Amino acid sequence: MDLFALPPLAAILDAVYAAMMWLTDLLSPIAGDASAAAAIVLVTLLVRAALIPVGISQARAEQTRARLAPRLREIQKRYKNDRERQQREMMRLYADENSSPFAGCLPMLAQAPVVGVIYALFLHTSIAGHANALLTEQLAGVPLGTSVLGSLGAPDPATWVVFGVLVLIVCAVAEVTRRAFRPIAAAGAGADTDVSTLTSAGARRVMGLLQYATAVVLLFVPLAAALYLTVTITWTLAQRLILRRRYPLPPEVRRA
Repeated sequence: MDLFALPPLAAILDAVYAAMMWLTDLLSPIAGDASAAAAIVLVTLLVRAALIPVGISQARAEQTRARLAPRLREIQKRYKNDRERQQREMMRLYADENSSPFAGCLPMLAQAPVVGVIYALFLHTSIAGHANALLTEQLAGVPLGTSVLGSLGAPDPATWVVFGVLVLIVCAVAEVTRRAFRPIAAAGAGADTDVSTLTSAGARRVMGLLQYATAVVLLFVPLAAALYLTVTITWTLAQRLILRRRYPLPPEVRRA
């Protein structure tokens, strides 16, 4: 079932389509044939700019979690045989600090509707009963509705080049992110310390690999969505580097 066939969602999709077409026409004298791609980049930047307060909140929450790490490990060690009490004491500690272990999830959740609408815009050949002119827009000769998966039957060199560049950018951002923002462990936590699975060595390796998940996603989504994701994760890295300097981790916490 196509959810965007439902009247409320169809109306939203049509409104976004009209806004994107207006922005594409506005940027046409500057960006030429890449005006729709430029519109997507501009929309991405506007969305991320609107989420700057959320990013600041996320940085503060990360700083708080780092500061609480030794106390959390003490709770885990003290109640290692009582998981229910352990979770209750940990959540009480977060509540006392006006924080949450899930505070960092908000930016991703806030962007999900935007990614979903952009994805839908370039999947539908018609929107609200009229042809989808966005599908004819291109970036470097590649239609914005093209995906790598959909091009496997008739491979086009331009498609591989454009997606290849985006994947390389995403992988570079993922590697810098992995190195700069490794999950933290409290100083003095030895191998025999009963630590949470979120800070165990195995989990840290998995979380590092997950930084590359976006590069895999790019192979399955339309070029328009791939462009949005590439711009947004690049912004995220730059923002996190700036905010880490503004909200540094406590000195008693070391990187894992």
